[in-house]
Amino acid sequence: MKTPRRRRAPLGFVWRLAASLALVVLSGGATLLGVALVIAPAIFQSHLRMAMGSGIEPGVQTHVNEAFANAVFVSLGVAMPVATLTAAVVTWIVARRLAGSVAAVAVAADRIARGNLDARVEAPAIGPEFTQLADSFNAMAARLAETETTRRRLIGDLAHELRTPLASLDATVEAVVDGVLPADDATMATLREQTLRLQHLVADMGAVSRAEERQLDLHPQPVDLAALATEAVAAARARYTAAGRRLDIKVAGRAPIVLVDRQRLAETLANLLDNALRHTPAGGTVRVVVDAEPTGATLKVIDTGEGFDPSNAERLFERFYRADTSRTRTTAGSGIGLTIARAIVQAHGGTLTASSKGPGTGATFRIHFPTHSTGRYREHRRATPP
Repeated sequence: MKTPRRRRAPLGFVWRLAASLALVVLSGGATLLGVALVIAPAIFQSHLRMAMGSGIEPGVQTHVNEAFANAVFVSLGVAMPVATLTAAVVTWIVARRLAGSVAAVAVAADRIARGNLDARVEAPAIGPEFTQLADSFNAMAARLAETETTRRRLIGDLAHELRTPLASLDATVEAVVDGVLPADDATMATLREQTLRLQHLVADMGAVSRAEERQLDLHPQPVDLAALATEAVAAARARYTAAGRRLDIKVAGRAPIVLVDRQRLAETLANLLDNALRHTPAGGTVRVVVDAEPTGATLKVIDTGEGFDPSNAERLFERFYRADTSRTRTTAGSGIGLTIARAIVQAHGGTLTASSKGPGTGATFRIHFPTHSTGRYREHRRATPP
């Protein structure tokens, strides 16, 4: 049986680079020597005749030629080793720095592959390309860490929220099995309600996960923000009337045009209107205000409802945030309606913020799309033939 030959370990990057540059120096030196021996004697002889005339004795001519040739050979013979040594030293220093930078990225990548998502690399001061590589690597690592954090939070939140409907289902089924509850329409309705709650919760968790990971399938198009808000208000008005709340809309100034996914933005407005309805008491008012500002397009949902502590403004957008005056119970009470709404707005390059003067003073939710959103639309309109 033929024994397989062992592959010889390749030389490292430093040695390969040093050998390559040494070969370049030697090749350059040999080329320089050949050119010098071909061209230099003729030029030297020409200058010698111009300086001495034609009365040079043959012996002197021979001695001068030999001296010139020896000077050329000695000079190149000394210069070549010095140049090779200098190139080797410079190459070694540069190669070590390059190899160290590449090795640092490789080590950090291996740490990330093993689950250590905190691994980062420092930008080496050896050129913008390596700085860009380090920045891109760190951005990738940060994004992976953020995704992992989101995944863990998602699992934890989902497990926490599934307990209540699952416990209700289990208790109802056990009561039916034990004969405590009859298997009538009311019991079936309870089971159906809890099943739908589970389905809605899972769907919402998937939606917020995709939104937070910027994986929404968006189809931006020029949209009249005032018209979209008017449609959302019309769709919600019947529910407001039935609940004894007033719902109005106001368009301040010209109607702004934004480049957004119409369906996704409509979903956001529906969430905000549901949230306002849930937290505004009977007899209260909710107003939608659309405005075109110098900094972009703005849509506000202003209610006269419960309000909240201003210190909790950012926490309202956390998944399943709980507080005495929590306003996060949207989307059929799943607790992530505002989270989904903000993620959708941010995926469009906009912002969604909340403000209130305190409990009992009402609240304002403000969507803002910067000027580049309307600017992209103007470019699109100019590029599209009438």
